[in-house]
Amino acid sequence: MFTEKANKIFEEVINDYHVKDDVYQEFNNKYDKEEDLLAFLLYRKCWIDTVQWHYEDIIRDPNIEPVAALDLKRKIDASNQDRTDMVEYIDSYFLDKYKEVVAKEKATINTESPAWGVDRLSILALKIYHMNEEATRKDASDEHKASCQKKLDVLLEQRVDLSTAIDTLLNDIANGDKYMKVYKQMKMYNDDELNPVLRSKK
Repeated sequence: MFTEKANKIFEEVINDYHVKDDVYQEFNNKYDKEEDLLAFLLYRKCWIDTVQWHYEDIIRDPNIEPVAALDLKRKIDASNQDRTDMVEYIDSYFLDKYKEVVAKEKATINTESPAWGVDRLSILALKIYHMNEEATRKDASDEHKASCQKKLDVLLEQRVDLSTAIDTLLNDIANGDKYMKVYKQMKMYNDDELNPVLRSKK
């Protein structure tokens, strides 16, 4: 199943990141683009999500300096664009994979593309990792750990459900029962032709 591979890679990424646990560490993709394009894309996708997760932690520091906060906000904006781009790359991978499939007459399109499901699965892997940290934190109270364990149980159940839904969608696409399209996000606020503030600065 696809999600078995994806979940394994996501866990690998998160563990690799936390060896140094530094948002400024150098990124090295463990997978070769030519040998396993899908693994390469999944590793990159989750790395972006993992760094951004920690950006979001840092920027919530009530004592952060305004200049540092502005710099971090711009990093988060750039990361969001990278995240969206990676979703589109992954969807393009699936679109190419199933390009020879002829959709059945009554085939329907899904509310979200496969890669946006993958996006949610990557974020879920981060939630599970960090909730497990809280559920097992030695300096936390028993009440805190018990509360976090309950949340962790829900997150783990959610991963099973989401994984099943993604695998089912991909199977339906492969069988022609569903079809997919790749819609570019067309974000306007990063485009100096579409954002009136940026346009006025040209």
